[in-house]
Amino acid sequence: MNREQEFLTFRLNGEEYGVDILSVQEIRVWSSVTELPNKPDYVKGVINLRGVIIPIIDLRQRFGKEPLDYNEQTVTIILRSVDSQNPMVVGIVVDAVSEVYKFTPQQIRKAPNFGSHIDACFLKGLVEVDNKLIILLDNETLLNQDELYSFEQQEMEVECE
Repeated sequence: MNREQEFLTFRLNGEEYGVDILSVQEIRVWSSVTELPNKPDYVKGVINLRGVIIPIIDLRQRFGKEPLDYNEQTVTIILRSVDSQNPMVVGIVVDAVSEVYKFTPQQIRKAPNFGSHIDACFLKGLVEVDNKLIILLDNETLLNQDELYSFEQQEMEVECE
């Protein structure tokens, strides 16, 4: 099956990442959030988007990187899960949006096995475009409520099923 799939790519910590465009609800410039008490550092707070309360996470911090000050290029990508059993909407803060690409399943390479020392559960695969690798994220794992709100995430002790 050679059906192409579209991915929205974005910059994060000098790397380019991609998410399935079907899960992208909208792209917003960074705006302030309402902070909540007793939350992991990567959960920045919540916003009210047309009557829906949406948690906002800093993907940089979620991946264990140092946070950056937000600027005019900082963007929040609003993602929604396609799982009708566990519907979820979340905003991810990224450095900047890049492009939209179409890839066939044959172009997507499986992420290497890193053993138990590196958690690769967020990786769907890798794609080479113009001599650079784009890291494709697994939306199901990224939008997993248990993972999102787990305080153990801070210690990078995530286990994927």
